[in-house]
Amino acid sequence: MRSIFFISCFFIVAVSTAQTDSLILKFPKDSGYLSSFDGTKIYYEVRGKGKPVLLLHGFIVNGNSWKKAALYPDLLNAGYKVIIPDMRGNGKSDKPHDSTAYDNDAEAKDMIQLMALLKVKKYSVVGYSRGSIITARLLVLDKNIQTAVMGGMGTDFTNPFWPRRIMFYRALMGDSIPELKAMVAYVQQQNLDQLALAYLQRSQPATSKEALGKITQPVLVISGSEDADNGSAAKLAKLLPNSTLATVPGDHNHAAATSEFSNAVIHFLQQHQY
Repeated sequence: MRSIFFISCFFIVAVSTAQTDSLILKFPKDSGYLSSFDGTKIYYEVRGKGKPVLLLHGFIVNGNSWKKAALYPDLLNAGYKVIIPDMRGNGKSDKPHDSTAYDNDAEAKDMIQLMALLKVKKYSVVGYSRGSIITARLLVLDKNIQTAVMGGMGTDFTNPFWPRRIMFYRALMGDSIPELKAMVAYVQQQNLDQLALAYLQRSQPATSKEALGKITQPVLVISGSEDADNGSAAKLAKLLPNSTLATVPGDHNHAAATSEFSNAVIHFLQQHQY
């Protein structure tokens, strides 16, 4: 079986250091920690002014992954307020070693409380890969979302017994799964919290097709032309009553890096201004 290291994990991008430094000077950072509903500390950063856009990262990365993508500077330069959290279990946020700390939409609840802390009443959310799975939960739970983008995701996450999710959980818990050996080695080499990552897979939420069918906000479903890692994006778009489907160059790990991805997202947000 082919290796599935980094499937639905992260995207690889390159934004110049000079461009990043320019953003830092132009758009001062506001950062801090949310003490969430169960006391878990959630790290966040905010730059820019204007309509708020929440960026949700994928698996085995943190909010910094967005800073290497074209979308981050493009959103700032287009006049948006960009909010980047490290979701629980990742980055500078707490990484509870209690499996139940990730149950019952904990990550989505964190984001709802973060928006309340920042006094944001209406916002857009952009998720990629696992971030899209949490975006789906936010669309179900938070009526303050005006528009959303689900990137790098098909319909597979609607299955609560998704085999890939279960396989990732088992591998991170120590089971020998050859096709995920490289993934576990990477987690260990990077000194990531393997147990927290395992619990994230254990408790990863599913959103039913019926629930998706009740979402009325405009949603952009966008994927790479070579990305079928998480099922069909076209089928996912068909489940959402008010969706737009877009395809950009690249596979799962690279599509979100492209200027085409950024252009499509910003065009969609501008088309659905609130």
